[in-house]
Amino acid sequence: MKQHYQEITLKNNKARVTLAIISDTHGVLDARCANEVARCDVVLHAGDVCGHHIIQELSRLCDQVIVVAGNNDMTTSINGRGALTALPQAILLGLPGGHLVMEHGHKHGNNPSHNDLRARWSDARVIVYGHTHKQVWDKETIPWIINPGAAGETRTRGGASCAILTASKETWSIELKRFPNEDIRVA
Repeated sequence: MKQHYQEITLKNNKARVTLAIISDTHGVLDARCANEVARCDVVLHAGDVCGHHIIQELSRLCDQVIVVAGNNDMTTSINGRGALTALPQAILLGLPGGHLVMEHGHKHGNNPSHNDLRARWSDARVIVYGHTHKQVWDKETIPWIINPGAAGETRTRGGASCAILTASKETWSIELKRFPNEDIRVA
């Protein structure tokens, strides 16, 4: 892997792990996405958190919270003591059956090239990014590319969204979730 990243390990060694993947909350976590987080072992936030209160809320919902910095986190304070820039720019997470890489994606422009992401993170099984607020699952080749969309209220493109990844040594599966705007309930 050619880019600087922080290596993260799971808190437990389960043979099968379920991860909620969210991004672009921009200071608001949709309650329906929060419900999905609460049923998972780990939550991944692909940046643009825009408030330490979101990380605190995720910590109440899930045993392990993994977050990368987004471009809008550069000026967001953590309880008035510095910026969310202390968050890593990218992470590498070992899961049963392979590695997941996560970054916000803003360093690749407004529409990150999946070919470029695959070239940069060729050893991964899944690459997660945010930034565009567009829910995507590109499963044409390994590594898969996932953008969970926006899990808040900002530019949700039809409704808040997230993804659920279930990983075991034998199989990985993805479930995309979208919650229509007409059903909005905010946590």
